[in-house]
Amino acid sequence: MKMPNIPRLIFWELTKRCNLSCLHCRAEAEDFDFSGELGLDRIKKVIDHIAVIAKPILVLTGGEPLYRKDIFDIASYAKSREFKVALATNGTLINEEYAEKIKNSGIERASISLDGWDAHSHDSFRGVPGSFDDALKGARLLKKAGVDFQFNTTITKRNVHKMDAILELAEKEGAVALHLFMLVPVGCGVEIAETDMISSEKYEEALNWFYDKSKETNMEFKATCAPHYYRIIRQRAAKEGRKITFETDGMSAMTRGCLAGSGVCFISHSGEVQPCGYLPISAGNVLKTPFKEIWEESELFRSLRDVKQLKGKCGDCQYRMVCGGCRARAFYSEDDYLDEEPYCVYEPRKKSG
Repeated sequence: MKMPNIPRLIFWELTKRCNLSCLHCRAEAEDFDFSGELGLDRIKKVIDHIAVIAKPILVLTGGEPLYRKDIFDIASYAKSREFKVALATNGTLINEEYAEKIKNSGIERASISLDGWDAHSHDSFRGVPGSFDDALKGARLLKKAGVDFQFNTTITKRNVHKMDAILELAEKEGAVALHLFMLVPVGCGVEIAETDMISSEKYEEALNWFYDKSKETNMEFKATCAPHYYRIIRQRAAKEGRKITFETDGMSAMTRGCLAGSGVCFISHSGEVQPCGYLPISAGNVLKTPFKEIWEESELFRSLRDVKQLKGKCGDCQYRMVCGGCRARAFYSEDDYLDEEPYCVYEPRKKSG
């Protein structure tokens, strides 16, 4: 069944300012004020424009979005327009007051970045001592305030061997979900790509581990920037002699791996609309063009929605409709977002029809 091309998930980078210095940072964020951030009135107008065509999940991100003093006004307004609102934070700035404000502003879930299993492993990646303890404190305050939280973990050579420990920690702290992110070489991630990106083989192994563990936990599991997972689900289900169903496999069974430009987009702090936060190509700017026009008429988005334009083995693959390869990693590797995914070991058996 063909999915309609409506924005179901929008990430909005409210600010590039951040109090951490993460090795893999997409935004190359730093702790000072950046120019060009959209003001509250403009943000409300863009939310109105988005509401014309969709009522998406709106993820307020950064940088560290809690640096925005008007973030709770933004969240409340989006909620009033019937958006589902989420917060993507490093967790370190959350105190009791902020936890209550997050709850009262209508934010339904917060994601907290957790890239290690203890203070040393997390803090060395995040660049600031104490960030692990502060993140866990933030998570506990959210739980106390009645706000669901999830952990987002970027998988690298530094932590791939400790995924069981990270999962155990997430369960212990009461996270409702664990989302695994496969490193994409963009921003600061380019600098550590050679040293920290796991191999294609390890990538496959990690996603199979994720599949196995998803059957053993009550937490929601989601693989992000890992479109291969949608192929793996189907391969494993076939071996197990069962059909993919919504009830047993969740949204991961019902959608396409890479949704950049077809179900997902990213709005930068200055209003640039990108297919995702990891593909630094602009389809237009909301300061100049209505969101609806960008979403529906951008040639960039239209090309991403047409799997027939995929090149290399992605174009030949029978799983191209459910995987699609990571367009951001293709862009990094070949300077062509339609080229084949460079971190995939699967070899197509035949061309798709």
